[in-house]
Amino acid sequence: MVVMDNVLIGAADGQQQYLLGTMANRHGLVAGATGTGKTVTLQVLAEGFSRLGVPVFSADIKGDLSGISAPGSHNKHVDKRIEAIGIKDWAPSGCPTRLWDIFGKTGQTVRTTVADLGPALLANLLELNDTQSGILQLAFDYAEKEDLPLLDLKDLEALLNWILANRKTLEADYGSLSVQSLGAIMRRVLVLKGDGGETFFGEPALDIDDLIATDQGQGVINLLDGHQLMMQPRVYTTFLLWLLAELFEQLPERGDQPLPLLVFFFDEAHLLFDKAPPALLEKLEQTVRLIRSKGVGIYFVTQSPSDVPDSVLGQLGNRVQHALRAYTPSDQKAVKAAAQTFRPNPGLDTEQVITELGLGEALVSTLDDQGVPSVVVKTLIAPPRSQIGPVDDGALAIMRQASPLAAKYAKSIDRDSAHERLQARRKAQQQVESTRTEPEKEASLKRSRRQTPTEAFTKSFLRSLATQISRILAQLIKQMMRTKR
Repeated sequence: MVVMDNVLIGAADGQQQYLLGTMANRHGLVAGATGTGKTVTLQVLAEGFSRLGVPVFSADIKGDLSGISAPGSHNKHVDKRIEAIGIKDWAPSGCPTRLWDIFGKTGQTVRTTVADLGPALLANLLELNDTQSGILQLAFDYAEKEDLPLLDLKDLEALLNWILANRKTLEADYGSLSVQSLGAIMRRVLVLKGDGGETFFGEPALDIDDLIATDQGQGVINLLDGHQLMMQPRVYTTFLLWLLAELFEQLPERGDQPLPLLVFFFDEAHLLFDKAPPALLEKLEQTVRLIRSKGVGIYFVTQSPSDVPDSVLGQLGNRVQHALRAYTPSDQKAVKAAAQTFRPNPGLDTEQVITELGLGEALVSTLDDQGVPSVVVKTLIAPPRSQIGPVDDGALAIMRQASPLAAKYAKSIDRDSAHERLQARRKAQQQVESTRTEPEKEASLKRSRRQTPTEAFTKSFLRSLATQISRILAQLIKQMMRTKR
């Protein structure tokens, strides 16, 4: 078999098993119970893509993926596996690696702006209810219309305070703006600030092109520090969803290519699906389905295939299933469901083998060059060429200092935005108020008193009538244009 532009996974019954580069953007799944070898398989796949010149992005949840930056070493266990798989060109080698950190401590600071994250993902991050999410959407709309850039949380707080202070005026255009809902959103924003949100939101925002880099022909491995991030799973999943959305929106269509442009590993994927609202899941399903045309392959890493909704699972053509345990009825159900996701092998009892797999063994099924899943086979996973386990703190410090992006993301930028512009508006209001006479203030107060039911009905009726007239005029103009043609 031609192995060029393919990633070696391992061997089954003396036959080497590959993930085809042409099918790598059809996405995949790496599943298995804790301690069965998922992280090592992720490392094998990631360094395989890197050697082919394909950049990789992955969160380093347990802190042991940094070893991918350093050469591995021969030992009796590695040599035995090399021989069993029949690898002829195995040599210790590391991959070019860049470190990223949302909190800006252990790697290049990852930032985005409040506006780029958008109201839907921000509402999910803040755990808002439907009413609060609706008000947040209105706030974003108002900011856009009034040219108020939302860059950091300071801008968002200023906007919410402005809306609260001017809500009576704004309700004429936006409807009811509940004080309770606005207050709840502001409290959530305050909590987010305390959880590191001030570092995550701002500029310079992450440039997607900085993730799609090569170094001397090898794809760069981008590792996101997941230590502290896993204590805040909503921040973790929201960031990865934003990153997927940015890739989808910014990358051009590529069509079918010999290799993907980028491979994206979504570790601890169950966190994404546990509490995600239906609208967000629908958006994710759409992104997974369409982003492969942009050259991006997504690989979910989790304990069981049942952690992933069927609508997404059905799009994951390349599968590596490590051992699952069947200690309880729910475990047994998960094992059966996992076995049914594979194309059957007449010579293999998939359901039974899943519970008997040893460390470094897995059931593997990949797409052939026609996009058809291969029959499932029991596979001995190849040993990584890079170091298994983390590198020491000194090596991490050297990587951070040597990064070509160190200067670009080191310092945050606080430019003119919503906070400053609303502050200027408030001062202007105060100046105008200070020059008004007492009779003018009294007249203004009378105008601002609550409308009578008749006044409210009249204004509502006139607005509705004006809308209907506008629609009729638009239709008449269209008809006249058609007649002239």
